Amino acid sequence: MPPVFSVTADQLNVWLVAFFWPFVRMLSLVGTAPLFSEKAVSRTIKVSVAGLMAIAIAPTLGPLPQVPLVSAAGLWIVVQQVLIGAAMGFSMKLVFAMVQAAGEYTGLQMGLSFASFFDPTSGGNTMVLARFLNVMAMLVFLAVDGHLVLIATLAESFQILPIADAPLAASGWFLLVSAGGQVFLGGLILALPLIATLLTLNLAMGILNRVSPQFSIFAVGFPITLLAGIAMLQLLMQYLAPFLEPRFAASFTSMLEILQGLRP
Repeated sequence: MPPVFSVTADQLNVWLVAFFWPFVRMLSLVGTAPLFSEKAVSRTIKVSVAGLMAIAIAPTLGPLPQVPLVSAAGLWIVVQQVLIGAAMGFSMKLVFAMVQAAGEYTGLQMGLSFASFFDPTSGGNTMVLARFLNVMAMLVFLAVDGHLVLIATLAESFQILPIADAPLAASGWFLLVSAGGQVFLGGLILALPLIATLLTLNLAMGILNRVSPQFSIFAVGFPITLLAGIAMLQLLMQYLAPFLEPRFAASFTSMLEILQGLRP
């Protein structure tokens, strides 16, 4: 009796590479992209999300390289997919790094440098204000459907930069590095109103201390600075979403430019 269902080694290799290589790129993106890469999201959920997306997108892919999965060329393609996914995730995470830098600048000016805690995401100590602004940025990211645009961009990446065994171009990495230089500039722009207000307040208290030495400026300086910083932070919150929304759009555009730059 002939076998009901038989699979050759070549057919099995075609099925495996059609799922595995897209899965590697998606898992690399999920492991580095904002929101998905949070420690609160378990590894099981990350792998499941990447696997479901790979199953959904595998039938839409064009012809894949005729390379055995377990070979030097197959390993090279896996490394390429890891690098592509990580580049996409890091380019998106730069906006959140900018917000966190703004929180660090503001926290130092408010005298909250001691108010820090262990952040499992970064593996180090993070100021409370920086973490607060990072959470607000995540809420804005969800409100503007950033997670859906990110998934759509990931699907589009297979059309812009299909899976191939050709080496990646170097111009895409230069674009990623140049985008990273905007982190400190954007964080400074976001925190500039608070920094300017607190510097002016500290200058006024310094002049007051020189004019009236008997006035204990150190006793009231910290509460005044803290209250002024909280008041300015409250004013900043209403402008946070309009500030971040074009940055998120620009980061998706930058992600597509990086993919174009990586094309061999």
